[in-house]
Amino acid sequence: MNINDEIIFNLPADFERISALEPNTLVYLSGAVYTARDQAHKRIAEALASGSKLPFDLKNAAIYYCGPTPAPKGRVIGSCGPTTSGRMDKYAPMLIENGVTVMIGKGVRNQAVIDAIKAHGAVYLSAIGGAAALYQDCVKACELVAYPDLGCEAVYKLTVENFPAVVSIK
Repeated sequence: MNINDEIIFNLPADFERISALEPNTLVYLSGAVYTARDQAHKRIAEALASGSKLPFDLKNAAIYYCGPTPAPKGRVIGSCGPTTSGRMDKYAPMLIENGVTVMIGKGVRNQAVIDAIKAHGAVYLSAIGGAAALYQDCVKACELVAYPDLGCEAVYKLTVENFPAVVSIK
C-alpha cells in the first residue's frame, strides 16, 4: 500500500471534515476516542434499541476497537493495540446510523458496514496490529466510562495525541 499523504486530524470529527479525507492517507489523530469491543457494542446496541441512556454521546464519536490492559506504574495505560474489527460488524451500521463518524481497528469489514460508512459519510481507519507499545505512548489520558464489569472490554475514553492510522474505507 502506498501512503498518499499524511495529516493531523483532530477529534471529534464531523462528516464535513471526514469528507476531505482520501483513502490511503496516513492520519495522526488527536482528541477523544472511546474504546469498545464485542460486549460493549452489544450493550450499546441494546441501549439504542430500548431507548435507554447511552454511556457516551455517539454524535461525531470515534470508536477504537481496543481492550486496553491496566496501566503499569508510571504509565497512563497498558497495552492498547487494535482488535479485529470484523467482530463488531454486526453492530457497526447501527452505531454509524446513530452518529459514530470514526471507527479504528484492524482487518476487513463486511459489506453492510462498508455500505453504512458510504451512506452516512463515516470513515474506517486501520491501525497497526502488533503496535500496542506505539499506541500506548500516544495515549495521554484514560478514563473509565461504562461497563466496568467487562474488565478490559469496558468502555474507556482515551485522549490521544498523534495516534497513527490509515484511511481504509470512506
